[in-house]
Amino acid sequence: MSLAAVAVAQTVNPTPSTPQPQQIQRGEYLARAGDCMACHTVKGKAPFSGGLPMNTPFGTIYSTNITPDKQTGIGDYSYDDFASALRKGKGRNGVRLYPAMPYTSFAKLSDEDVSALYAYFMQGVKPVQQDNPKTALPFPFNMRILMAGWNMLFFENKPFKADSTQSISWNRGAYLVQSLGHCGACHTPHGRFGQEKSLDGGDEGFLSGYTLDNWHAPSLRNDKDGLGRWNKEQIASYLRTGRATDGAAFGAMSQVVNDSTQYLSDADLLAIGEYLSSLPGKKSGDGAAPATAASNAAGADQPATLELRSGKLQTAGALVYLNNCNACHRSDGTGAMKAFPALGKNAVVNVADPTSLIHVVLAGSAMPSTKSDPSAMGMPAFGWRLSDQEVAEVVSFIRGNWGNHAAAVTAEQVAVVRKGVEK
Repeated sequence: MSLAAVAVAQTVNPTPSTPQPQQIQRGEYLARAGDCMACHTVKGKAPFSGGLPMNTPFGTIYSTNITPDKQTGIGDYSYDDFASALRKGKGRNGVRLYPAMPYTSFAKLSDEDVSALYAYFMQGVKPVQQDNPKTALPFPFNMRILMAGWNMLFFENKPFKADSTQSISWNRGAYLVQSLGHCGACHTPHGRFGQEKSLDGGDEGFLSGYTLDNWHAPSLRNDKDGLGRWNKEQIASYLRTGRATDGAAFGAMSQVVNDSTQYLSDADLLAIGEYLSSLPGKKSGDGAAPATAASNAAGADQPATLELRSGKLQTAGALVYLNNCNACHRSDGTGAMKAFPALGKNAVVNVADPTSLIHVVLAGSAMPSTKSDPSAMGMPAFGWRLSDQEVAEVVSFIRGNWGNHAAAVTAEQVAVVRKGVEK
C-alpha cells in the first residue's frame, strides 16, 4: 500500500447502504479525534445536542444539534449534505456556515473518514429533539451570503496531500493536526476577518500561537515559546494525560484532553508528536533563543527561593506569592510532580503574551480527568481576593525568577483580562 493510501485512505464506498459495526466504531473514534463533543454539547445536556455559545470577535455563535433527530438535528441529512457541511461549510439548502465550524480544516478529511463519521452520527448517536438557539450576529455579519465572498478569499478547499519525503507516521500526524484536530483554529494567528493566516505547516505562521477569548493558545512549533522543550514521546504523554513536569493543560485545552486526545491510540499520539516536533520554530536572528530540553532552574540557591525562605521579602510580588502560591508551587518554584506544575522555565510563564497566566490566577483552572490520571487537580481562583495590582505583582515575580526572564506585567493588562473573564 502506498504512503498516501496509508496516511489517508480513500478506497471505500463513501455512502454504504448499511454501515458495518466497525465503520460506526471507527466514526466514533474520529469524532473523538475531532473533539466534536466540545462544541456541540452543553454541560448537563445530551451529547451533540448543540446550543453551546461560542464567543467570537463578531458576536456569539451557537453550535447546532448534530444528533440524528429528524426535526431539530441532522437526521434528514444525506451523505452529500453531511460531507458538504463538513468540508465546504455549506449546510442543507445551501445555507452558509460560519467558520466557527472548522470546515476550513475538515476540508482535508478523506472520503473514508467522512463516510465513517456519517455512519457514526446517523447510527451510533442517540437522536435528541432539542431546538437550536438562533445565532444573531450584528449587521453586517448576520448576512450569511457574505460567507461566499469570505470563502473565495480565505478558504482553500483542498484535500490533504501526503508528503512522500516523510514517514507514514509523520503524514498521519500531519493529517490529524491539519484536519480532524483543527489545531490551527486556536493556535494559528487569525486575520481581521477571522481567517487563519495559514492552514498547513508550509508557513511558519501555522500553529505559532494566538490569543482568543482571554486565553493565549501557545505555539506548537519547535521553538522556545512552543514545544521545543519536549520530544514526541513527551508530547504524546501530555496529550494523553494533560500533565507534564513543567506544565499542565488548562482552559480549553483541558477539555480537549478530557474529551478528545486521551482516547487516541498511542500510535496516533506519537504521530502527532512526530509531526509537531518537525515544525521549525522562529528563524535565528529574530530574537528567539534556540529550543532546548526542559530544565527547571528552580532550586534552593535561587534568589527568589532565598528571599521567600528568609522571610525578608524585597518585593510586593514575593509577599503575594508567599501568601497565595507557596503552599502548592513551593518556595523554590518546583511544584509537586505533575499535581502542581513547576514554574521555572515553564513555557506558559515565559511566553511573551501573559494572558493565560493572568487568566489562571484570576479564574483558576482544572486539569482534565483522564484514564491514567483521574483526579482533576485544580487551581482555585484568586481574582476575588487579589487586586489588579497584586495580580500584576505576583505574575511579574514569577515571570522574573527561577530562570524565567519574561517581561513584567502591568495592572492595566490584568484589568483587560479581568473584564473579559467576568463577562
